[in-house]
Amino acid sequence: MKMNITGKNIEITSAIRAHIEEKFKKLEKWQVDIIGCNASFQEEPNKNKKFEAVLSVPKGQLVASAVHADLYTAINEVEQKLERQLNKLRHKPEARRASHAEVPAEPEESVIEEEEVY
Repeated sequence: MKMNITGKNIEITSAIRAHIEEKFKKLEKWQVDIIGCNASFQEEPNKNKKFEAVLSVPKGQLVASAVHADLYTAINEVEQKLERQLNKLRHKPEARRASHAEVPAEPEESVIEEEEVY
């Protein structure tokens, strides 16, 4: 998987880069072809860190972002969000609903004839 990590207003240290790569390595267990990953983080004016990741897959893109005071916690939240999206993408064909043609036919109603009493 090709990975691109950018930082705005924050220096990318080797520890941050290693943590991001370690977390995103876990996403490969879902056996979905991940073409590439663009990860970016920035420090907002209120001292919170915003982390956003975009995964490119053959069927489109998966996007997740998180804002937290701790950058590592934001990275963990984004990884969990992407993991849920990959799980849904991986198991979506199995979860298709049955078509209307496969609906069982309704049982025939039995008619009870009443005897007339004179």
